[in-house]
Amino acid sequence: MELLVFAGSARSSALMALQQARAGDFAASAEQMAESKQAVKRAHHIQTQLIGLDEGCGKLPINLITVHAQDHLMNAMVIQDLAVDMIELYRRQAQQEAH
Repeated sequence: MELLVFAGSARSSALMALQQARAGDFAASAEQMAESKQAVKRAHHIQTQLIGLDEGCGKLPINLITVHAQDHLMNAMVIQDLAVDMIELYRRQAQQEAH
């Protein structure tokens, strides 16, 4: 369940970072991205523990919550990757408008 919580938090923080960058608040955007990256790090740690416990042998039962949590983690990581580029685009746009 912690995997799901941290993954969801990471996703939400990355999306909030995008909203803040779109509004021109790049300091707040950077803080949200840092929070997102920290949440992914914690989720990834839990995921690594689960993989280690399973040892690739099917020792851990797979249920809908596990699959759902994994989906959230992967989505959060993709959103983070895209957010970094989009925030940079917003930053460049703001710089061009300032000149």
